[in-house]
Amino acid sequence: MEVTIKDVAKYAGVGIGTVSRVINNEKAVGEKTRKKVLEAMKALNYSRNNMAFRLRKNETRIVALLVPIINHPFFAKLAYYVEDEASKFGYSVLLVSSQQKVGKETEIITKIAQREIDGAIFVTHFMHEEQDLQKCPIVSIDRRFGDNIPYVTSDNYQATVNAIEYMIERGATKIGYIGSKPLVSSEVSERERAYLDVMAKHNMPICLVNEVIQHEEEQAVVQNFMQKYADVDGVFISGYTMSQVFYDHVVALGKQIPNQLQIVSYDGMFKQWGSNNITSVEQPIEEMARKVVGLLVDKIHGKETALRTVLPTKFVPGTTTK
Repeated sequence: MEVTIKDVAKYAGVGIGTVSRVINNEKAVGEKTRKKVLEAMKALNYSRNNMAFRLRKNETRIVALLVPIINHPFFAKLAYYVEDEASKFGYSVLLVSSQQKVGKETEIITKIAQREIDGAIFVTHFMHEEQDLQKCPIVSIDRRFGDNIPYVTSDNYQATVNAIEYMIERGATKIGYIGSKPLVSSEVSERERAYLDVMAKHNMPICLVNEVIQHEEEQAVVQNFMQKYADVDGVFISGYTMSQVFYDHVVALGKQIPNQLQIVSYDGMFKQWGSNNITSVEQPIEEMARKVVGLLVDKIHGKETALRTVLPTKFVPGTTTK
Protein backbone atom coordinates (compact mmCIF):
# COMPACT_ATOMS: atom_id res chain seq x y z
CA MET A 1 0.00 0.00 0.00
CA GLU A 2 1.40 3.40 -1.04
CA VAL A 3 2.38 5.74 1.79
CA THR A 4 0.63 9.12 1.57
CA ILE A 5 1.31 12.57 2.97
CA LYS A 6 -1.44 11.89 5.53
CA ASP A 7 0.50 8.88 6.81
CA VAL A 8 3.62 11.01 7.22
CA ALA A 9 1.69 13.70 9.08
CA LYS A 10 0.16 11.16 11.46
CA TYR A 11 3.52 9.48 12.11
CA ALA A 12 5.24 12.80 12.82
CA GLY A 13 2.36 14.17 14.88
CA VAL A 14 1.93 17.28 12.73
CA GLY A 15 -0.58 18.65 10.27
CA ILE A 16 -0.68 17.81 6.58
CA GLY A 17 0.13 21.44 5.77
CA THR A 18 3.33 21.23 7.80
CA VAL A 19 4.45 18.14 5.92
CA SER A 20 3.69 19.89 2.64
CA ARG A 21 5.82 22.89 3.65
CA VAL A 22 8.73 20.63 4.55
CA ILE A 23 8.46 18.78 1.24
CA ASN A 24 8.44 22.09 -0.64
CA ASN A 25 11.41 23.39 1.37
CA GLU A 26 9.52 26.39 2.67
CA LYS A 27 11.24 28.31 5.44
CA ALA A 28 8.21 28.75 7.71
CA VAL A 29 8.91 25.50 9.58
CA GLY A 30 10.99 25.16 12.74
CA GLU A 31 14.09 22.99 12.57
CA LYS A 32 12.82 20.51 15.17
CA THR A 33 9.54 20.08 13.32
CA ARG A 34 11.33 19.79 9.98
CA LYS A 35 13.56 17.09 11.43
CA LYS A 36 10.55 15.15 12.77
CA VAL A 37 8.88 15.22 9.37
CA LEU A 38 12.04 14.16 7.53
CA GLU A 39 12.54 11.29 9.98
CA ALA A 40 8.92 10.21 9.45
CA MET A 41 9.38 10.28 5.68
CA LYS A 42 12.48 8.14 6.00
CA ALA A 43 10.88 5.70 8.43
CA LEU A 44 7.85 5.23 6.17
CA ASN A 45 9.96 5.22 2.99
CA TYR A 46 7.81 8.05 1.64
CA SER A 47 8.60 9.69 -1.67
CA ARG A 48 6.33 12.04 -3.53
CA ASN A 49 5.65 11.75 -7.22
CA ASN A 50 8.36 14.17 -8.26
CA MET A 51 7.43 14.27 -11.95
CA ALA A 52 3.82 15.19 -11.18
CA PHE A 53 4.97 17.72 -8.60
CA ARG A 54 7.31 19.40 -11.07
CA LEU A 55 4.66 19.57 -13.74
CA ARG A 56 2.26 21.25 -11.32
CA LYS A 57 4.88 23.70 -10.10
CA ASN A 58 6.40 24.23 -13.56
CA GLU A 59 9.81 23.52 -11.99
CA THR A 60 12.57 21.02 -12.72
CA ARG A 61 14.29 21.36 -9.32
CA ILE A 62 17.60 21.51 -11.20
CA VAL A 63 20.01 24.44 -11.20
CA ALA A 64 23.32 24.80 -13.01
CA LEU A 65 26.70 25.90 -11.69
CA LEU A 66 29.01 27.21 -14.41
CA VAL A 67 32.75 27.44 -13.66
CA PRO A 68 35.72 27.94 -16.02
CA ILE A 69 37.42 24.71 -14.92
CA ILE A 70 36.75 22.14 -12.22
CA ASN A 71 40.32 20.97 -11.52
CA HIS A 72 41.05 24.09 -9.47
CA PRO A 73 40.79 24.14 -5.67
CA PHE A 74 38.64 27.28 -5.50
CA PHE A 75 36.05 26.03 -8.00
CA ALA A 76 36.07 22.49 -6.63
CA LYS A 77 35.40 23.70 -3.10
CA LEU A 78 32.77 26.14 -4.33
CA ALA A 79 30.99 23.35 -6.21
CA TYR A 80 30.96 21.16 -3.10
CA TYR A 81 29.22 23.77 -0.96
CA VAL A 82 26.84 24.88 -3.74
CA GLU A 83 25.64 21.31 -4.15
CA ASP A 84 25.34 20.83 -0.39
CA GLU A 85 23.29 24.00 0.05
CA ALA A 86 21.12 23.41 -3.01
CA SER A 87 20.15 19.98 -1.71
CA LYS A 88 18.72 21.62 1.40
CA PHE A 89 16.27 23.47 -0.84
CA GLY A 90 15.46 20.30 -2.79
CA TYR A 91 17.54 21.16 -5.88
CA SER A 92 20.01 19.06 -7.83
CA VAL A 93 23.04 20.78 -9.35
CA LEU A 94 24.20 20.43 -12.94
CA LEU A 95 27.93 21.23 -12.90
CA VAL A 96 29.20 22.77 -16.14
CA SER A 97 32.89 23.40 -16.81
CA SER A 98 32.95 25.88 -19.69
CA GLN A 99 36.64 25.14 -20.46
CA GLN A 100 36.95 28.46 -22.28
CA LYS A 101 34.00 27.62 -24.54
CA VAL A 102 31.32 30.29 -24.56
CA GLY A 103 28.89 27.90 -26.27
CA LYS A 104 28.58 25.83 -23.11
CA GLU A 105 27.34 28.86 -21.20
CA THR A 106 24.99 29.91 -23.99
CA GLU A 107 23.48 26.43 -23.93
CA ILE A 108 22.66 26.79 -20.22
CA ILE A 109 20.98 30.16 -20.82
CA THR A 110 18.85 28.48 -23.50
CA LYS A 111 17.96 25.63 -21.12
CA ILE A 112 16.72 28.13 -18.55
CA ALA A 113 14.66 29.99 -21.16
CA GLN A 114 13.12 26.69 -22.29
CA ARG A 115 12.48 25.69 -18.65
CA GLU A 116 14.72 22.63 -18.86
CA ILE A 117 16.42 23.88 -15.69
CA ASP A 118 15.24 26.45 -13.15
CA GLY A 119 18.27 28.77 -12.93
CA ALA A 120 22.04 29.05 -12.82
CA ILE A 121 25.02 30.33 -10.86
CA PHE A 122 27.62 31.89 -13.14
CA VAL A 123 31.35 32.06 -12.37
CA THR A 124 32.32 33.05 -15.87
CA HIS A 125 34.77 34.91 -18.08
CA PHE A 126 32.46 35.43 -21.05
CA MET A 127 30.20 38.22 -22.26
CA HIS A 128 26.53 37.48 -22.89
CA GLU A 129 23.64 39.55 -24.18
CA GLU A 130 22.20 41.28 -21.13
CA GLN A 131 18.67 41.16 -22.51
CA ASP A 132 18.89 37.35 -22.64
CA LEU A 133 20.14 37.14 -19.07
CA GLN A 134 17.55 39.49 -17.61
CA LYS A 135 14.79 37.00 -18.41
CA CYS A 136 16.49 34.15 -16.55
CA PRO A 137 16.92 33.35 -12.83
CA ILE A 138 20.69 33.87 -12.70
CA VAL A 139 23.09 34.91 -9.96
CA SER A 140 26.86 35.18 -10.05
CA ILE A 141 30.03 35.31 -8.02
CA ASP A 142 32.17 38.45 -8.56
CA ARG A 143 30.69 39.11 -12.01
CA ARG A 144 28.53 42.21 -12.57
CA PHE A 145 26.00 41.30 -15.27
CA GLY A 146 23.49 44.11 -14.96
CA ASP A 147 21.02 45.91 -12.72
CA ASN A 148 18.73 42.94 -12.19
CA ILE A 149 21.18 40.08 -11.60
CA PRO A 150 22.45 39.70 -8.03
CA TYR A 151 26.00 38.69 -7.24
CA VAL A 152 28.10 37.72 -4.25
CA THR A 153 31.68 38.84 -3.81
CA SER A 154 34.36 39.33 -1.17
CA ASP A 155 35.80 42.65 0.02
CA ASN A 156 38.35 42.69 -2.81
CA TYR A 157 39.43 46.31 -2.53
CA GLN A 158 39.92 46.68 1.22
CA ALA A 159 41.40 43.21 1.65
CA THR A 160 44.03 44.00 -1.00
CA VAL A 161 44.81 47.38 0.57
CA ASN A 162 45.31 45.75 3.95
CA ALA A 163 47.51 43.00 2.53
CA ILE A 164 49.84 45.39 0.71
CA GLU A 165 50.06 47.71 3.70
CA TYR A 166 51.01 44.65 5.74
CA MET A 167 54.09 44.11 3.55
CA ILE A 168 54.98 47.80 3.68
CA GLU A 169 54.84 47.75 7.47
CA ARG A 170 57.34 44.90 7.33
CA GLY A 171 59.86 46.75 5.22
CA ALA A 172 58.80 46.22 1.60
CA THR A 173 59.73 49.22 -0.56
CA LYS A 174 59.18 47.94 -4.11
CA ILE A 175 55.99 45.89 -4.41
CA GLY A 176 54.69 44.19 -7.51
CA TYR A 177 51.24 43.00 -8.53
CA ILE A 178 50.46 39.95 -10.67
CA GLY A 179 46.88 39.34 -11.72
CA SER A 180 44.66 37.91 -14.41
CA LYS A 181 42.52 40.64 -15.94
CA PRO A 182 38.83 39.66 -16.24
CA LEU A 183 37.31 39.83 -19.70
CA VAL A 184 34.08 41.09 -18.15
CA SER A 185 32.99 43.57 -15.50
CA SER A 186 34.07 41.92 -12.25
CA GLU A 187 34.78 42.81 -8.64
CA VAL A 188 38.16 41.11 -9.08
CA SER A 189 39.30 44.30 -10.84
CA GLU A 190 39.08 46.04 -7.47
CA ARG A 191 42.31 44.29 -6.46
CA GLU A 192 44.30 46.12 -9.13
CA ARG A 193 42.67 49.43 -8.20
CA ALA A 194 43.61 48.86 -4.56
CA TYR A 195 47.23 48.15 -5.51
CA LEU A 196 47.50 51.32 -7.60
CA ASP A 197 45.96 53.42 -4.82
CA VAL A 198 48.41 52.11 -2.21
CA MET A 199 51.39 52.69 -4.52
CA ALA A 200 50.23 56.26 -5.12
CA LYS A 201 49.72 56.84 -1.41
CA HIS A 202 53.28 55.76 -0.59
CA ASN A 203 54.85 57.20 -3.76
CA MET A 204 56.11 53.76 -4.76
CA PRO A 205 56.89 52.58 -8.33
CA ILE A 206 54.31 50.57 -10.26
CA CYS A 207 55.45 46.99 -10.98
CA LEU A 208 52.30 45.57 -12.51
CA VAL A 209 51.38 42.66 -14.74
CA ASN A 210 47.63 42.27 -15.07
CA GLU A 211 46.58 40.79 -18.39
CA VAL A 212 44.14 38.26 -19.78
CA ILE A 213 45.63 34.91 -18.84
CA GLN A 214 44.35 31.52 -19.86
CA HIS A 215 44.73 28.67 -17.42
CA GLU A 216 48.15 26.99 -17.74
CA GLU A 217 49.79 30.21 -18.99
CA GLU A 218 50.89 31.19 -15.48
CA GLN A 219 54.52 30.04 -15.84
CA ALA A 220 55.23 32.37 -18.78
CA VAL A 221 53.60 35.31 -16.97
CA VAL A 222 55.71 34.73 -13.85
CA GLN A 223 58.92 34.43 -15.85
CA ASN A 224 58.22 37.67 -17.71
CA PHE A 225 57.37 39.48 -14.49
CA MET A 226 60.60 38.48 -12.75
CA GLN A 227 62.68 39.38 -15.78
CA LYS A 228 61.11 42.82 -15.84
CA TYR A 229 60.98 43.47 -12.09
CA ALA A 230 63.81 41.35 -10.70
CA ASP A 231 64.45 43.66 -7.74
CA VAL A 232 60.97 43.68 -6.18
CA ASP A 233 60.95 42.89 -2.46
CA GLY A 234 57.22 42.24 -2.19
CA VAL A 235 54.56 40.83 -4.50
CA PHE A 236 50.78 40.66 -4.24
CA ILE A 237 49.34 37.89 -6.41
CA SER A 238 45.69 37.70 -7.38
CA GLY A 239 44.92 33.98 -7.49
CA TYR A 240 45.80 30.57 -6.09
CA THR A 241 47.43 28.95 -9.13
CA MET A 242 49.55 31.96 -10.00
CA SER A 243 50.77 32.13 -6.40
CA GLN A 244 51.91 28.53 -6.46
CA VAL A 245 53.74 28.99 -9.75
CA PHE A 246 55.33 32.24 -8.57
CA TYR A 247 56.52 30.74 -5.27
CA ASP A 248 58.17 27.77 -6.98
CA HIS A 249 59.78 30.02 -9.60
CA VAL A 250 61.37 32.53 -7.21
CA VAL A 251 62.62 29.76 -4.92
CA ALA A 252 64.28 28.17 -7.94
CA LEU A 253 65.89 31.57 -8.66
CA GLY A 254 67.44 31.46 -5.21
CA LYS A 255 65.29 34.16 -3.62
CA GLN A 256 65.17 34.00 0.17
CA ILE A 257 61.54 34.08 1.29
CA PRO A 258 60.59 36.32 3.11
CA ASN A 259 63.89 38.12 3.81
CA GLN A 260 64.50 39.12 0.18
CA LEU A 261 60.99 38.82 -1.13
CA GLN A 262 57.62 38.86 0.65
CA ILE A 263 54.57 37.24 -0.97
CA VAL A 264 50.86 37.62 -0.31
CA SER A 265 48.18 35.79 -2.30
CA TYR A 266 44.47 36.40 -2.76
CA ASP A 267 42.49 33.13 -2.47
CA GLY A 268 43.77 31.33 0.58
CA MET A 269 43.59 27.64 -0.28
CA PHE A 270 47.04 26.61 0.82
CA LYS A 271 46.53 24.98 4.19
CA GLN A 272 43.53 23.03 3.01
CA TRP A 273 45.46 21.58 0.09
CA GLY A 274 48.77 20.88 1.85
CA SER A 275 50.74 23.45 -0.12
CA ASN A 276 53.27 26.08 0.89
CA ASN A 277 52.24 28.24 3.83
CA ILE A 278 51.81 31.41 1.79
CA THR A 279 50.46 34.50 3.54
CA SER A 280 47.03 34.95 2.05
CA VAL A 281 43.71 36.70 1.86
CA GLU A 282 41.27 33.86 2.41
CA GLN A 283 37.87 34.14 0.78
CA PRO A 284 34.84 32.71 2.65
CA ILE A 285 34.11 30.13 -0.02
CA GLU A 286 31.53 28.18 1.96
CA GLU A 287 29.63 31.32 2.94
CA MET A 288 29.78 32.64 -0.64
CA ALA A 289 28.41 29.36 -1.98
CA ARG A 290 25.55 29.14 0.50
CA LYS A 291 24.63 32.80 0.01
CA VAL A 292 24.57 32.58 -3.76
CA VAL A 293 22.33 29.49 -3.64
CA GLY A 294 19.89 31.30 -1.35
CA LEU A 295 19.79 34.25 -3.72
CA LEU A 296 19.14 31.97 -6.68
CA VAL A 297 16.29 30.19 -4.95
CA ASP A 298 14.75 33.58 -4.13
CA LYS A 299 15.14 34.64 -7.78
CA ILE A 300 13.51 31.46 -9.00
CA HIS A 301 10.50 32.16 -6.78
CA GLY A 302 10.24 35.80 -7.82
CA LYS A 303 11.42 37.34 -4.57
CA GLU A 304 13.31 40.62 -4.29
CA THR A 305 17.05 40.22 -3.74
CA ALA A 306 19.96 42.52 -3.00
CA LEU A 307 22.00 43.28 -6.11
CA ARG A 308 25.43 43.16 -4.44
CA THR A 309 26.43 41.12 -1.39
CA VAL A 310 29.94 41.66 -0.03
CA LEU A 311 31.38 39.11 2.40
CA PRO A 312 34.45 39.71 4.57
CA THR A 313 37.73 37.92 3.95
CA LYS A 314 40.24 36.63 6.47
CA PHE A 315 43.93 37.60 6.44
CA VAL A 316 46.08 34.57 7.22
CA PRO A 317 49.77 35.32 7.93
CA GLY A 318 52.17 32.63 6.75
CA THR A 319 55.88 32.08 6.24
CA THR A 320 56.14 34.29 3.14
CA THR A 321 55.95 37.61 5.00
CA LYS A 322 58.15 38.99 7.77
